[in-house]
Amino acid sequence: MSALLKVDGISKRFRGLLAVDRLSFEVPEGGIFAVIGPNGAGKTTLFNMIAGVYTPDNGSIDFAGERISGLTPDKICRRGIGRTFQIVRPFPALSVEDNVIVGALMRRPNVIDARAHAQDVLRRLDLYDKRAQRASSLTLPDRKRLEVARSLATNPKLLLLDEVMAGLRPTETDRIVAILRELNRDSGLTILLIEHVMRAVMALAGSILVLHHGAAIAQGVPEEVVRDPAVIHSYLGAEAVS
Repeated sequence: MSALLKVDGISKRFRGLLAVDRLSFEVPEGGIFAVIGPNGAGKTTLFNMIAGVYTPDNGSIDFAGERISGLTPDKICRRGIGRTFQIVRPFPALSVEDNVIVGALMRRPNVIDARAHAQDVLRRLDLYDKRAQRASSLTLPDRKRLEVARSLATNPKLLLLDEVMAGLRPTETDRIVAILRELNRDSGLTILLIEHVMRAVMALAGSILVLHHGAAIAQGVPEEVVRDPAVIHSYLGAEAVS
């Protein structure tokens, strides 16, 4: 598979803190790629550079064969990269459906078309029956899925998922895993996820990148990465793979 996203030697420093250190990797088109590592490893800073919130101090980011590093978030979204946020913040006074319509309007300026697309996305995320509820009334699992739905409504080629399974019970995690597998299988959606829930990472990812202090310490297929001594020492702990 060809690379949809190519990250080449990017770094980001905040005054004295080197948050991301000369990081390089590729995400294949149609793949599911996971980034893991302890808190403070630079994972969300990486996402913010890909999504245009920050510009890398060094290196480059290419998407679908074109340079995107330095573009604004709205331009990157229009290129085909959608993202979720670690702390979900839907428009609380709007209905579930209207929250998703906001995203759909980016590519479908006709409200009727945007509503039809939003409803299709809500069906995929098991939220259609709750479309008339205010977003503020949703449970945490439903808010997590609404966050994914709002991003999917923009028709991304690449979806960045920032800890969408954090705080969920195993059954709720399995539900989102099944939805993401289906999206990847049926529509060819490429997924890049940051996740601490290893149950989900092992079920979804074809490749894993492990960050520690902003640098890559391991990369490869899940079964090999989780047994890497450096990964066990810095992140997983021996009990995780015993």
